[in-house]
Amino acid sequence: MEQACEKQDSVCNLVAVFENNRTPGAAPGSHSLEDQPHSPEHQLSLSPEPWEAPPVKEALKSEFRPVSRRYLSSLKNKLSSGAWRKSCQPGVSPGPETQEPEEKRVVRELLETEQAYVARLHLLDQVFFQELLREAGHSKAFPEDVVKLIFSNISSIYRFHAQFFLPELQRRVDDWTATPRIGDVIQKLAPFLKMYSEYVKNFERAAELLATWMDKSQPFQEVVTRIQCSEASGSLTLQHHMLEPVQRIPRYELLLKEYVQKLPAQAPDLEDAQRALDMIFSAAQHSNAAIAEMERLQGLWDVYQRLGLEDDIVDPSNTLLREGPVLKISFRRSDPMERYLVLFNNMLLYCVPRVLQVGAQFQVRTRIDVAGMKVRELTDAEFPHSFLVSGKQRTLELQARSRDEMVSWMQACQAAIDQVEKRSETFKAAVQGPQGDTQEPKPQVEELGLRAPQWVRDKMVTMCMRCQEPFNALTRRRHHCRACGYVVCAKCSDYRAELKYDSNRPNRVCLTCYTFLTGNVLPQGKEDKKRGILEKEASAAPDQSLVCSFLQLIGDKCSRSLPRSWCVIPRDDPLVLYVYAAPQDTKAHTSIPLLGYQVISGPQGDPRVFQLQQSGQQYTFKAESVELQGRWVRAIKRAASGQTPEGPDEEDVSD
Repeated sequence: MEQACEKQDSVCNLVAVFENNRTPGAAPGSHSLEDQPHSPEHQLSLSPEPWEAPPVKEALKSEFRPVSRRYLSSLKNKLSSGAWRKSCQPGVSPGPETQEPEEKRVVRELLETEQAYVARLHLLDQVFFQELLREAGHSKAFPEDVVKLIFSNISSIYRFHAQFFLPELQRRVDDWTATPRIGDVIQKLAPFLKMYSEYVKNFERAAELLATWMDKSQPFQEVVTRIQCSEASGSLTLQHHMLEPVQRIPRYELLLKEYVQKLPAQAPDLEDAQRALDMIFSAAQHSNAAIAEMERLQGLWDVYQRLGLEDDIVDPSNTLLREGPVLKISFRRSDPMERYLVLFNNMLLYCVPRVLQVGAQFQVRTRIDVAGMKVRELTDAEFPHSFLVSGKQRTLELQARSRDEMVSWMQACQAAIDQVEKRSETFKAAVQGPQGDTQEPKPQVEELGLRAPQWVRDKMVTMCMRCQEPFNALTRRRHHCRACGYVVCAKCSDYRAELKYDSNRPNRVCLTCYTFLTGNVLPQGKEDKKRGILEKEASAAPDQSLVCSFLQLIGDKCSRSLPRSWCVIPRDDPLVLYVYAAPQDTKAHTSIPLLGYQVISGPQGDPRVFQLQQSGQQYTFKAESVELQGRWVRAIKRAASGQTPEGPDEEDVSD
């Protein structure tokens, strides 16, 4: 009986090893483990709080499971010599004289790494944690709450491993001949490993607090440095020790996976071990999910801080999909402006940099809901890599710095749109029931006034897009219709209508949109006049024209005021060449019936020039490239001979 009692002891005797190293004036190793006195000063004198571990000796009287003296002696030697770190390395095998089975070698490695891990946890909980608490209570140099936040639930983790997991593992190794299995033990204890989620979730914040108070508080730094320099700390920093619990569960998974692989096919522990491995994997996933959630919330917090923590955008349930700088194409200015986009799962924030970046870096200019948002690429030679984001609140023309960046933004926006639409369809299906909607789908309604329009840029027109009167800087200035986005004059936009996308507030609209939105009859004298022969909209889109591009009309009176003109042969009028001052003009300043004209090349000195001649009439054009000149010559020759396109399969020479 006495021999059995001598073989058993509790891991609380290990406290003496660390107390020797942190007691001023005590020489390391001056007392043996058996002779070390258990005086009250070596135990916690503070009354246990809910966040504290109870005094080790009191906690272990009723429920602590003892371990062998041989283990404690071995652990003491490992701690003093630093050999325990070697045992943590994978692949350490016993000497050739043991010749033990492969699966037992893995179990022994698991036991040795667990012994070293419990020693680390003891150092964290009973030495670092308790010493810092004691210093905070005595000196008041730093708050106790800071210490509790740094160490999180380390006391619970330490008690679990020291009082339950390690003793069970030790007992199975000691009785391996009679009971060669550990799968059932790990199955009982694996669910408790989910307590690591709280520690892992708090780890990054704990590291930041530790670094802050090491610089901020001299007493805090002195306590940590003194313990780090002790033999028990192994010349490692507190940050290094705090990382151990984060890495422990993946280590369990690796060792248990190797144990399952080494087991014979008919081993009695194979089924339990495989089930235990699945449970450890679940605990690892739980820990990884906690890390992912922590990173998600940290990313949200960083974004919200840069945006000024505005109440209407701060929502912990949001998911950050993408953020970054873009260029905004202005409808008035010729050069794009620096802007910043933040895309969440439910909204797109259009931001501008703050002039004084005190606190927030950006100011949210517009919030566009993903529900109802559309995105598409723009074909604009002047602004390459541009794309359009059209939402209910606003429509933006944006330019990326490269095509890859543009594609990435469009894919991210489209993925968010698809996800919102998928959730909406699922909700509709749940409301409609299994039979679905029996009604025929309604045709798409007119979106005028329901969605912010794409504004036509000022330089794309030289005249009002409604009355075709030319603009000037004094008496006829440019305005934008808030419903259709057209550039119109003051006379044609002297109307107001409520727009749903702007919370039903009255906005400036053109006469056409006013009539459509309000249903009012045209005012007296405002009826549309008869359309003139030159009043044909410039077909800037390639699918609406046979060929269209900028050309310089040489020798014409317009060439003195305009360096180049927008020329179009429309599909619905393929025998006429229309010349406009700008691509979005609704009235051409010149139209040339091409039937019967001869097309000849220009002077030999410039192959980009070509001429049209007929009965004394002559027009000289200059293209921007030789290739574009060839496309125009082919298109005009076909029109001059009376050939018209019969279908969409014919050659498209539009620019």
